Amino acid sequence: MARKRHSAEEIVAKLRQVEVLCGQGKVLADAIRAIGVTEVTYYRWRNEYGGLKGDQVKRLKELEAENARLRRAVSDLTLDKQILREAAKGNF
Repeated sequence: MARKRHSAEEIVAKLRQVEVLCGQGKVLADAIRAIGVTEVTYYRWRNEYGGLKGDQVKRLKELEAENARLRRAVSDLTLDKQILREAAKGNF
């Protein structure tokens, strides 16, 4: 069976769909099966995206990407600083 990557918006929509199905009296396991994912996937998604709305998910992803970019910049600058420090030791 081929794996499918769900977008963050799709995940939030499916989590809401489970909430609606449970509100209509369906058992949680049946509601999870109805959206086409395993219980493990549902609980993982709920831990990561539970309580978020569509626009909040987009903002979260943007912040994660920006955080990764800033971490790379800091690591590059730290490496440059260490190289310069090593070069300065050799000059004196």
